[in-house]
Amino acid sequence: MKKLVILSGAGMSAESGIKTFRDAGGLWEGHDVMEVASPEGWRKNQALVLDFYNQRRRQLFEVNPNQGHIIVAELEKDFEVHIITQNVDDLHERAGSTNVLHLHGELLKARSVHNENDIVEWKTDINVGDLHTDGYQLRPHIVWFGEMVPAIADAMDIVKEADYIIIIGTSMQVYPAAGLVDYVKPTAPIFYIDPNPASIPYLSNSIDVVPMTASEGMAVVRERLRKS
Repeated sequence: MKKLVILSGAGMSAESGIKTFRDAGGLWEGHDVMEVASPEGWRKNQALVLDFYNQRRRQLFEVNPNQGHIIVAELEKDFEVHIITQNVDDLHERAGSTNVLHLHGELLKARSVHNENDIVEWKTDINVGDLHTDGYQLRPHIVWFGEMVPAIADAMDIVKEADYIIIIGTSMQVYPAAGLVDYVKPTAPIFYIDPNPASIPYLSNSIDVVPMTASEGMAVVRERLRKS
């Protein structure tokens, strides 16, 4: 099977009702991003940060995968599919995808503030005073601004081996995720699905821009892949 790598961002889940990062009225509405998504914000006000992510986690149980997620999962019948997502939701998995790498963490996991590798499944609220088994406070398993992205090395290795790349719902402007396209083989075609696609300069690859939503665009790209 050919290796198909999906790079997905906030636009992938927007149709499911999860607010996007940069849009007006988006995820950070009412909060300076550094208040709720940085180590400094955490040290300043743990209760605020926990409440912010508790609300995001609760919302996950009110939404469902959209047709874009479902088509991506169905492509596993014909390709070796690997998903590298900037999203912290579990909609790819719920749609049936089996190889999902979360660059920025996962809402349905928590970890010890003492050891970033002490990760546990977590589907309810996290409150101040909720401790890991090691006796330290639990925090969301989310990569905040200013923190390392532990999964980026694995993501690079996956991208290097791709026969096809599909970029869905991301501006490819936020690093280190944006740098992943630099590791794509020059012979690998790239499909870029986004209603408002950004430019991706400096690449010699064939880039097929599909200015549509995730669901609409994946239906189009699925047919183009079948003909390739």
